[in-house]
Amino acid sequence: MKKKPLTPEQLDDAKRLKELFNAKKKALGISQESVAHELGVGQSAVNQFLNGINPLNVTNAAAFAKVLNEPISSFSPSLAKELAKMAESLSISTRSGLNDKPVGSVANSYPLISWISAGNWYEAIEPYSLRDIEIWPESTKNAHDSAFWLSVKGDSMTSPSGISFPEGMIILVDPEKEPMPGNFVIAKLTDDNEATFKKLIVDAGVKYLKPLNPAYRLIELTGNCKILGVVVDARWLQID
Repeated sequence: MKKKPLTPEQLDDAKRLKELFNAKKKALGISQESVAHELGVGQSAVNQFLNGINPLNVTNAAAFAKVLNEPISSFSPSLAKELAKMAESLSISTRSGLNDKPVGSVANSYPLISWISAGNWYEAIEPYSLRDIEIWPESTKNAHDSAFWLSVKGDSMTSPSGISFPEGMIILVDPEKEPMPGNFVIAKLTDDNEATFKKLIVDAGVKYLKPLNPAYRLIELTGNCKILGVVVDARWLQID
């Protein structure tokens, strides 16, 4: 399949990013290789971002911003706006199941697991397997001790407006929270090994899993699905 060409806006972002990178790389002592390590990609991928071959997303833009010690808006005003809109949306999204603890609450750590592990969380969870998990992001949200983080995959939950969960964002899943219509949930379809992330809705008495990206279809729940948990927090993973 032929790769979709970048939009003029995305090409402008790449041009600004490349100019910024070239202007600061000597002073900062960075290279495409060191940036690739920060992004967790190959050097060729960094080259493609800088030369407008592949488009930036919020996750990669945030990593570039950190390496360059510059705000995202310095090279991509559109992604900076998307990130600000996302943060604002999440701060007012209590009706969707994202609930804050009282001010001053202590943050708790939860394991960041794979989507396949999420699909078998109840069956697979053992003390020894938890000790093998290296990344334990914190949250001040209300969540059960059995809660876990997942990293969003794909763009099915990336919305053109309102609440959005782009690829790379991490979400905290509470398996003990009762799913209600309007909640964002993690579900497992009978014929699928991996779990899926969608919004639970009810229309005319029928339950559906709804993607936030209108390019994806609704999934009707007909007894072929198990809700594994409700999303109670979402944020970007801090890169140390």
